[in-house]
Amino acid sequence: MREIVLINITGVDRPGLTAAITGVLAQGGVNILDIGQAVIHDTLSFGILVEIPDTEQGKSVLKDILFKGYELDQQVRFTPVSEEDYQQWVGNQGKKRHIVTLLTRKVTAGQLQAVSSITAKYGLNIDHIDRLSGRMPLDTPADKGKGCIEFSVRGEAADPQALRAEFLSVAQELNVDIAFQEDSLFRRNRRLAVFDMDSTLIEAEVIDELAKAAGVGDKVSEITERAMAGELDFRASFKERLALLKGLDVNVLDSIGASLRLTEGAETLFAELKRLGYKTAILSGGFTYFAKQLQAKLGIDYVFANELEVVDGKVTGVAIEPIVDAQRKADLLKELAHKEGLRLEQTIAVGDGANDLPMLAIAGLGVAFRAKPLVKQSAKQAISTLGLDGVLYLLGFRDRDGQL
Repeated sequence: MREIVLINITGVDRPGLTAAITGVLAQGGVNILDIGQAVIHDTLSFGILVEIPDTEQGKSVLKDILFKGYELDQQVRFTPVSEEDYQQWVGNQGKKRHIVTLLTRKVTAGQLQAVSSITAKYGLNIDHIDRLSGRMPLDTPADKGKGCIEFSVRGEAADPQALRAEFLSVAQELNVDIAFQEDSLFRRNRRLAVFDMDSTLIEAEVIDELAKAAGVGDKVSEITERAMAGELDFRASFKERLALLKGLDVNVLDSIGASLRLTEGAETLFAELKRLGYKTAILSGGFTYFAKQLQAKLGIDYVFANELEVVDGKVTGVAIEPIVDAQRKADLLKELAHKEGLRLEQTIAVGDGANDLPMLAIAGLGVAFRAKPLVKQSAKQAISTLGLDGVLYLLGFRDRDGQL
């Protein structure tokens, strides 16, 4: 009669240990039904589910493993598994899997407790927990830390909408980000990433900077704030703001462009996306003049933004059609995906304003970056605590995978 046993081995990790254990199993002629190994701070946790044949060699294999464990200074534990339990486990392999990603400046036990409690509450079982972020020195400044923990969970959420709402609520309470996405083939096979520009790739709204130079800063900033929060129609508010810039000397564009600062993590993100073979694009309600500067700096493939009409060295205040508004951004994402021979599931969209929501909704991964509450609530995912390179964690990217 065959025997199914789960073997757990723990102790100080050392080279050759896995080979030694599996060598004993090989001599016993066992079949490996499942296997998993993790090393945390040089401590090994090794699990093997085996089927032991009813043979002379098989009868002694557990005793031989016990002796080998003692010889290697490892603790060994055996857990019998019934055929009924094994078959039930096999039957569960078709269940959906999701990835829960915790993003924070510093990982705490309270954050992990909150995430794990919510997943359990909604009927999801945690299979694996991995650290994607690199090792941080103990004296790392609070605003410079990067922490990311990835949970692989199995099962169907009892109420997906309520689950997401609870994750969002806890994230705001603990000042962290919690992403929840299906662990599908497309998650690991995305190839196009598109970005808003103002307050996403750069730490400013360019039209506000132009308005300051034109002496109408406060008025334009108030309209911009309401438009990005979704209180005003973007197209109408854009024309209204642009009209206030009439007569602005074009010479100020160079100085404003030189003063614009890239958002934290932007250079890292684009370097890694390029290395991974992604196509990238700016889809912006801002201006082409500044978007082209970012294109040159970050190596971006496509740029779609609004044109500033200039006559006799002065801004006319007139909008040139087509205006890149919310619908135009979504349409451009579809067009670029088609041009690159990709499905929308293989695309990423990142933005901060209400005019980004349509493109965030149709992208395979839509990320509201340091966005207003309405946008965060409406988007599939949100990042507010880390820089733009936090997007890489949502793709399962580990810091040690980078080459920067």
